[in-house]
Amino acid sequence: MIFIQGVLNVWNNIWPYLVAVFVFILLIIIHEFGHFISAKLLGVRVNEFAVGFGPKLFSKKRGETVYKFNLVPLGGYCAMEGEDSESDDPRAFCNKAAWRRFIIVIMGAVFNLILGFVLIAVYLAPQEMFATNIVAKFEENAVSSSSGLQVNDEIIAVEGRKIYTAYDLSYAFTNVKDGTLDMTVKRDGKKVELKSVKFATFEENGISYIDWDFKIYGREKTFWNYIAETFKTAISFCAVIWRSLIDLISGKFGISAVSGPVGVTAAIGGAAKQSLISLLPIAALITINLGIFNLLPLPALDGGRLLFILIEMIRRKKVPEKYEYAVHTVGFILLIAFMLLITAKDIWSLIFG
Repeated sequence: MIFIQGVLNVWNNIWPYLVAVFVFILLIIIHEFGHFISAKLLGVRVNEFAVGFGPKLFSKKRGETVYKFNLVPLGGYCAMEGEDSESDDPRAFCNKAAWRRFIIVIMGAVFNLILGFVLIAVYLAPQEMFATNIVAKFEENAVSSSSGLQVNDEIIAVEGRKIYTAYDLSYAFTNVKDGTLDMTVKRDGKKVELKSVKFATFEENGISYIDWDFKIYGREKTFWNYIAETFKTAISFCAVIWRSLIDLISGKFGISAVSGPVGVTAAIGGAAKQSLISLLPIAALITINLGIFNLLPLPALDGGRLLFILIEMIRRKKVPEKYEYAVHTVGFILLIAFMLLITAKDIWSLIFG
């Protein structure tokens, strides 16, 4: 009995992180499948389709492609003939027209964005009410109500940034100095500018958050506003990710706000412990983030490859392979170094809090 209880205790601690690994694998497969299926459809030979890095666990060859599952499931690749070198094969990636290569490279990110939309749709499907950005009531002794905000105000902008959903509002209420914000609201059909609206704040993991001292209205679900809410939420996630990148570059957030695979796994595991349904929005956010990040015009990322293809399409001439290879190699080294730094930070945070 004691042994069984011990096994159950171990399982209860482990299973959320197994779920996290499964989510990672799913996102990787979806991304690489986007490259894979577009390559197949556009006549490019695919030599390998792999999930994970490191030593091979098992593999199977079907047709011309070897399908592999490797030991470390935090990555993957779709290895196409002539992708990183010259090839005489007419079906090689390097020998295809620029527009075909452009589609193949971009489809990994596109599939991640599509998956994000699907996950959001599934998450919203059982909900009977959708959150709005309209103030319904204030808590007792609410600070914001004494500095200009009123019941029935629709918050449409915070610090000049447009607000469309409650997710936009949540991000706008993150890392605010002194808890003071300029807001634009729609009141009685008219726009009203509110200066220096004050809120109480609290800090968590080195980041300050606004203490919401008001409730927002819900909107009853219909088929059409369900579709609209799914699109709005997906766009909101994209906007939040883009804004967070800008805020990171501008210094609003420090390196402590960035998480790598270890930190993300911990977050997914924490969400899984609450409920499996709570995994959906975080998985959607991660896959959308993966899609957007991969489209950045940085060396070693899909966006970097797209940039070289665009230059080729404009010049009507390929950039010499040795230059492109050198740029991607340096970018890959820097990316790995950055990921190691972030991973070390995540591990330190998990151990020492």
